[in-house]
Amino acid sequence: MNEQRIYNVLFLCTGNSARSILAESIMNKWGNGRFRGFSAGSHPNGQVNPLAFDLLRKLDFPTEGLRSKSWDEFAAPGGPHFDFVITVCDNAAGETCPVWPAMPMTAHWGISDPAAVKGTETERRFAFSQAFKALERRIKLFLSLPLASIDQIRIKERMDAIGKTDDAF
Repeated sequence: MNEQRIYNVLFLCTGNSARSILAESIMNKWGNGRFRGFSAGSHPNGQVNPLAFDLLRKLDFPTEGLRSKSWDEFAAPGGPHFDFVITVCDNAAGETCPVWPAMPMTAHWGISDPAAVKGTETERRFAFSQAFKALERRIKLFLSLPLASIDQIRIKERMDAIGKTDDAF
């Protein structure tokens, strides 16, 4: 893989309201122009969870342009070419995904859904913070891969291993 080009990474989840949105923003900050993050859902709920927006703003991560959208938007002709497609929720991992042109490398990085947490606002915010930390850790590990110097099989192996990273803090 060419070290000079910009790599497009699509993060998929079912609702595209929390985990995949967080991952898109994290990738766009830490990718330093070498990686561009996108997110989508198989059944988007149409809005970004307000706690996701609040957390990203509080941590000074980009929020401009973030919105809940269907993966169909990217599967249509003329959509961006993806180098990597990463599912971040177990539902999306088991669903039949669109056929992506150029067959991007795929991985599954299951993260517990912070939007599903019931409880006090503090408990819910803590769940978003934990999901963010897990995604940020995995994305930083991914960004450290020497893409230009290892073959695709090794990249795939390492992407899968990142998805099994222990997220205990």
